[in-house]
This record gives sequence, C-alpha cells and structure tokens, in this order.
Amino acid sequence: MGLWDSLMGRSRPKAPNLDSLFLVPSAAITLQTAAGLTPTGSGSVCYRAAAGAAFSQTQDDVIALLRDDPQAPPATLTQDPYGFTWLVVEGDPDDVAGLCTDLHAVNTSLAAQGFDGGLLCTLVPFQDQSGRRVGLVYLYKQGTFYPFAPVPGEKRRDNLLELSVRDQLAGELPMEKDLQRWLAVWDAPGL
Repeated sequence: MGLWDSLMGRSRPKAPNLDSLFLVPSAAITLQTAAGLTPTGSGSVCYRAAAGAAFSQTQDDVIALLRDDPQAPPATLTQDPYGFTWLVVEGDPDDVAGLCTDLHAVNTSLAAQGFDGGLLCTLVPFQDQSGRRVGLVYLYKQGTFYPFAPVPGEKRRDNLLELSVRDQLAGELPMEKDLQRWLAVWDAPGL
C-alpha cells in the first residue's frame, strides 16, 4: 500500500491463507472426540463461474487434475439456486488430509489463473450419529472459518451447535469473529 492509499483511507484486503485448509484434519479429530462429529468424506469449493473460454478451460483443467489420478475421488460440478457453482469432491471419510489437499488444489488453481475474485468459500461437512450436520466453511476473502449447521428439513440454523463448534475449534482454526459474516450456505452439497 502506498502513501496515497494511506492518505485516502484505502486499505488492501487481507490475503487468503489457503494453507489454513491443512489445519482441518486436526480440527476433525477435535470434532470427533469432543462433539461426536465425523467427516462425511465430501468437500466442495463454491465460486461464481466467469464467462469465457479461459475460465471454462481452467475449470476443465482443474477437474482433469482431480480425475487423472486413479486413486483420486470423484469430482463433480453442481449449480445452486443462487447461481453459484460448487465443485464437489467425494472421498474417503477417513482421509480428511487428502480431501483438504484436493480442495486446496482447486482453490489455488483457480486463483493462479486470475479467477480468485469469484471464489466464495470452501466447505468440509461433518455429521453425528443422529444425522445432524455441520459444515466448516472457509471464507476465501477473509481467510477464516465458521461453522454452519442447518436444521434437517428446515430453513433454519442450529445456532447452539454452531457456537459450540466455534468454541471447540477456536484454538485450532482461524475462526471468523464477525458473526455477520457467518452466511447461510443453504443447499450446499453435503449438507
């Protein structure tokens, strides 16, 4: 940031730290032992798809990268009712580290090609034996996580579960402190 930006009161947005995704496997152990929440094996990256051949080629390259390895989990694209694209990776629930590596690769590949402005979030869902689900949502532009726990079959959130997960993971993940940024990701794959 230059002197002129300082005088005008402008600031640069905080750069995302995608390596924070590699903290999720340890947080998964905490969630399993403290709350009985286990990984579902899926994860997704949400973004607004850009128009044009360059973006289409980049998206195809990312999917090919994930599918090239015979050991790699399946990757699919879905669109939500709000116009966002979700690239969903399905894998082994016991391999959270591998899932996070794949999600990191998707984010960095899109960002490296200049499409980071469209990246919204990354989601890693967990569930307990009663069927309750909670997603760890990584906000790309903030570089922080927050929990999102929809009530099954309803358009409302389990706020108590969200706050409990936040408190359990506060020492392990960079948690979003501004509750207004804890956006609802209704209809997200895996939740």
